[in-house]
Amino acid sequence: MYHHGLKIIMAAVVMCCQMAHAADKAENMKIEIVVGDKKVVAILEDSEAARDFASLLPLTFKMKDYNRTEKISDLPRKLATNHAPAGYAPKVGDITTYTPWGNLNVFYRDFGYSTGLVKLGHIESGIEVFAKQSGDFEMTIRTLTKN
Repeated sequence: MYHHGLKIIMAAVVMCCQMAHAADKAENMKIEIVVGDKKVVAILEDSEAARDFASLLPLTFKMKDYNRTEKISDLPRKLATNHAPAGYAPKVGDITTYTPWGNLNVFYRDFGYSTGLVKLGHIESGIEVFAKQSGDFEMTIRTLTKN
Protein backbone atom coordinates (compact mmCIF):
# COMPACT_ATOMS: atom_id res chain seq x y z
CA MET A 1 0.00 0.00 0.00
CA TYR A 2 2.85 2.39 0.89
CA HIS A 3 4.51 1.79 -2.52
CA HIS A 4 1.24 2.39 -4.35
CA GLY A 5 0.78 5.75 -2.59
CA LEU A 6 4.38 6.69 -3.37
CA LYS A 7 3.82 5.87 -7.05
CA ILE A 8 0.77 8.17 -7.13
CA ILE A 9 2.72 11.00 -5.51
CA MET A 10 5.63 10.54 -7.93
CA ALA A 11 3.25 10.52 -10.89
CA ALA A 12 1.67 13.76 -9.66
CA VAL A 13 5.10 15.40 -9.29
CA VAL A 14 6.10 14.36 -12.81
CA MET A 15 2.81 15.65 -14.21
CA CYS A 16 3.23 19.01 -12.46
CA CYS A 17 6.76 19.34 -13.86
CA GLN A 18 5.52 18.54 -17.37
CA MET A 19 2.73 21.13 -17.06
CA ALA A 20 5.20 23.77 -15.86
CA HIS A 21 7.49 22.96 -18.78
CA ALA A 22 4.58 23.21 -21.24
CA ALA A 23 3.57 26.61 -19.82
CA ASP A 24 7.17 27.79 -20.11
CA LYS A 25 7.32 26.66 -23.75
CA ALA A 26 4.10 28.54 -24.56
CA GLU A 27 5.53 31.65 -22.93
CA ASN A 28 8.60 31.34 -25.15
CA MET A 29 6.43 31.36 -28.28
CA LYS A 30 5.18 34.95 -28.06
CA ILE A 31 5.25 37.14 -31.14
CA GLU A 32 4.74 40.84 -31.70
CA ILE A 33 2.63 42.07 -34.60
CA VAL A 34 3.12 45.65 -35.73
CA VAL A 35 0.55 47.46 -37.87
CA GLY A 36 1.41 51.13 -38.33
CA ASP A 37 2.06 52.50 -34.85
CA LYS A 38 0.03 49.73 -33.15
CA LYS A 39 1.58 46.67 -31.55
CA VAL A 40 -0.24 43.52 -30.50
CA VAL A 41 1.06 40.36 -28.86
CA ALA A 42 0.11 36.84 -29.90
CA ILE A 43 0.99 33.42 -28.57
CA LEU A 44 1.90 30.69 -31.01
CA GLU A 45 0.68 27.13 -30.63
CA ASP A 46 3.10 24.41 -29.59
CA SER A 47 2.95 22.70 -32.98
CA GLU A 48 5.17 21.81 -35.90
CA ALA A 49 3.46 24.40 -38.11
CA ALA A 50 3.79 27.20 -35.53
CA ARG A 51 7.47 26.41 -34.92
CA ASP A 52 8.07 26.42 -38.68
CA PHE A 53 6.32 29.79 -38.94
CA ALA A 54 8.40 31.19 -36.06
CA SER A 55 11.58 30.06 -37.83
CA LEU A 56 10.74 32.47 -40.69
CA LEU A 57 10.43 35.54 -38.45
CA PRO A 58 10.88 38.45 -38.65
CA LEU A 59 8.73 39.02 -41.73
CA THR A 60 6.82 41.93 -43.22
CA PHE A 61 3.59 41.15 -45.04
CA LYS A 62 1.33 43.10 -47.37
CA MET A 63 -2.08 42.21 -45.96
CA LYS A 64 -5.42 42.41 -47.74
CA ASP A 65 -8.98 41.77 -46.68
CA TYR A 66 -10.64 38.49 -47.59
CA ASN A 67 -14.38 37.95 -47.29
CA ARG A 68 -14.73 40.72 -44.64
CA THR A 69 -13.63 38.06 -42.14
CA GLU A 70 -9.86 37.84 -42.25
CA LYS A 71 -6.71 39.56 -43.43
CA ILE A 72 -4.47 37.44 -45.62
CA SER A 73 -1.01 37.48 -47.17
CA ASP A 74 1.32 35.06 -48.90
CA LEU A 75 4.01 33.33 -46.87
CA PRO A 76 7.51 32.93 -48.34
CA ARG A 77 6.84 29.17 -48.49
CA LYS A 78 4.30 26.63 -47.33
CA LEU A 79 4.67 25.60 -43.70
CA ALA A 80 5.28 22.08 -42.39
CA THR A 81 1.84 20.78 -41.43
CA ASN A 82 2.39 17.00 -41.47
CA HIS A 83 0.84 16.35 -38.04
CA ALA A 84 -1.83 19.06 -38.16
CA PRO A 85 -5.58 18.35 -37.97
CA ALA A 86 -7.43 18.19 -41.30
CA GLY A 87 -9.16 21.52 -40.66
CA TYR A 88 -10.16 24.14 -38.15
CA ALA A 89 -13.03 26.51 -37.22
CA PRO A 90 -11.29 29.85 -36.54
CA LYS A 91 -12.34 32.35 -33.89
CA VAL A 92 -11.71 36.09 -33.63
CA GLY A 93 -7.99 36.64 -33.06
CA ASP A 94 -6.78 33.35 -34.53
CA ILE A 95 -3.69 33.29 -36.72
CA THR A 96 -3.75 30.44 -39.22
CA THR A 97 -2.32 29.16 -42.44
CA TYR A 98 -4.48 27.83 -45.27
CA THR A 99 -2.48 24.89 -46.57
CA PRO A 100 -3.86 24.73 -50.14
CA TRP A 101 -2.73 28.33 -50.77
CA GLY A 102 0.17 28.42 -48.31
CA ASN A 103 -0.87 31.81 -46.95
CA LEU A 104 -1.16 33.52 -43.57
CA ASN A 105 -4.55 34.50 -42.15
CA VAL A 106 -5.55 36.73 -39.24
CA PHE A 107 -9.24 36.34 -38.36
CA TYR A 108 -11.09 39.40 -37.06
CA ARG A 109 -14.44 37.57 -37.26
CA ASP A 110 -15.41 34.00 -36.41
CA PHE A 111 -15.65 31.63 -39.36
CA GLY A 112 -16.87 28.08 -39.91
CA TYR A 113 -14.83 24.91 -40.12
CA SER A 114 -12.51 24.89 -43.12
CA THR A 115 -10.57 21.90 -44.38
CA GLY A 116 -6.91 22.85 -44.83
CA LEU A 117 -6.92 25.60 -42.19
CA VAL A 118 -4.24 25.13 -39.50
CA LYS A 119 -4.11 27.25 -36.34
CA LEU A 120 -0.72 28.84 -35.68
CA GLY A 121 -1.60 31.05 -32.72
CA HIS A 122 -3.94 33.59 -31.17
CA ILE A 123 -3.80 37.34 -30.62
CA GLU A 124 -4.14 38.09 -26.89
CA SER A 125 -5.63 41.57 -27.37
CA GLY A 126 -5.81 44.31 -29.98
CA ILE A 127 -7.59 42.42 -32.78
CA GLU A 128 -9.58 45.60 -33.52
CA VAL A 129 -6.44 46.90 -35.27
CA PHE A 130 -7.17 44.43 -38.08
CA ALA A 131 -10.91 45.05 -38.31
CA LYS A 132 -10.27 48.80 -38.70
CA GLN A 133 -7.87 48.39 -41.64
CA SER A 134 -9.42 49.22 -45.00
CA GLY A 135 -7.49 48.35 -48.11
CA ASP A 136 -4.04 46.82 -48.22
CA PHE A 137 -1.61 47.48 -45.35
CA GLU A 138 1.78 46.35 -44.08
CA MET A 139 2.19 44.15 -41.04
CA THR A 140 5.46 43.05 -39.44
CA ILE A 141 5.75 40.01 -37.18
CA ARG A 142 8.74 39.25 -35.00
CA THR A 143 9.44 36.97 -32.08
CA LEU A 144 9.53 38.34 -28.55
CA THR A 145 12.17 37.18 -26.15
CA LYS A 146 11.21 35.76 -22.78
CA ASN A 147 11.57 38.20 -19.87
